[in-house]
Amino acid sequence: MTTATPARTGTDSPSSPYQSYVYAYPHKTAYRALPERPRLSTLWATEPKDALSLYLHIPFCEVRCGFCNLFTRIGAPDGLTGAYLDALDRQAAAVRDALGERDPVRFATAAFGGGTPTFLTAAELERLCDIAEHRMGADLRAVPLSVEASPATATTDRLEVLAARGTTRLSLGVQSFDDTEARAAVRPQRRADVEAALGRIRDARIPVLNIDLIYGIDGQTEQTWLRSLDAALAWHPEELYLYPLYIRPLTGLGRRAGETDPAWDTQRLRLYRLGRDHLLAHGYEQQSMRMFRRADAPTQGADDYACQTDGMIGLGCGARSYTAGLHYSFDYAVGMHEIRGIIDDYVSRPAADFAHAEYGRRMDPDEARRRHLLQSLLQAAGLELDDYRARFGGRTPKDDFAAELSRFAARGWLADDGPDATVLRLTPEGLAHSDAIGPELFSPAVRDAMAAYERK
Repeated sequence: MTTATPARTGTDSPSSPYQSYVYAYPHKTAYRALPERPRLSTLWATEPKDALSLYLHIPFCEVRCGFCNLFTRIGAPDGLTGAYLDALDRQAAAVRDALGERDPVRFATAAFGGGTPTFLTAAELERLCDIAEHRMGADLRAVPLSVEASPATATTDRLEVLAARGTTRLSLGVQSFDDTEARAAVRPQRRADVEAALGRIRDARIPVLNIDLIYGIDGQTEQTWLRSLDAALAWHPEELYLYPLYIRPLTGLGRRAGETDPAWDTQRLRLYRLGRDHLLAHGYEQQSMRMFRRADAPTQGADDYACQTDGMIGLGCGARSYTAGLHYSFDYAVGMHEIRGIIDDYVSRPAADFAHAEYGRRMDPDEARRRHLLQSLLQAAGLELDDYRARFGGRTPKDDFAAELSRFAARGWLADDGPDATVLRLTPEGLAHSDAIGPELFSPAVRDAMAAYERK
């Protein structure tokens, strides 16, 4: 086993604009076993419960892409998906009981992720929705419901279930419309199959279609990148996510992990800017470094599906839950053998086991401020200064992060809106360097914990 690489900090510009995608803070590699195993009923006793987020995690995929380091396993032996849903049902019952009845419990958003939730059969997806609705009390037809899918599993029967149960957003992992590039990313798929899946999704009339694309793939050029973008735009998706390729340890492409390649960084930045400008010219608005939304797309309510808000209830062995004082989950791994072991442990657990938190990280006031700054600053709209003051006792981001913000400003990454500015926001070049800005805001304690984590 090897150790995780800590986020780089310093006064000079970072060595690469691609340090780490900060989709949640702190990262799971900073979590540790909680020896006291606190009861969920205690953790949630004083938390607001009138606008919770619900996330159900399905850790199965038909294949594992070469770049993927998500908590997922390839395939499932006979009976495993059913046993997993049995365990998910037991966990949901224990968690809902821990939330109590004294205060009203309401879910404002819901999401199914993974893995690939549509790895489940149509009947299993019905059961997944039943767990969310009947066990947890989430009204899936009344709140935004986002579901992730792959082209191979976006079948008509599955999509019919999801549409009927209230899905408002379907995110399809395409990555590239070029078959050669898909193979280079160790993602076996054909463009014809992708196009057929997109046709089925549009036929299902789910209001928001998101298409994920990746830039920086071996052999990708500006011309092939534009062709993929135009192929996606032909379907008029309400959202597009443009992801830089990362190569991480213990993945299919992991033999290159950790290499410093300035030429690749230059290529990814060039392709990012090309993609950004292309989408802006076609009527899309930039929401973050990765996310672009069509200007006339229907609103989805709470934005940002990146698990960043307190009041998150995560169900499943790869899901996180967030209270104001503790982020918690189950054990984390990337290697296939270890993931299988964690899933096998999860499906064997009795209901009583799910009444406690086992792995996590305590959130002190400094970490809460860092997290709020991260989740706000990395959005194109920026951070509302009055909101920060209201949350943190009249303090400002410059009170708490003067050194970091000074570095960002010196690099041209912070907009200068004058002394009366009400928002702290990134410049277009700052957004382009979001994956360097995020890690520089990690606390020393989180950085040390990530560095000490042993990959498995």
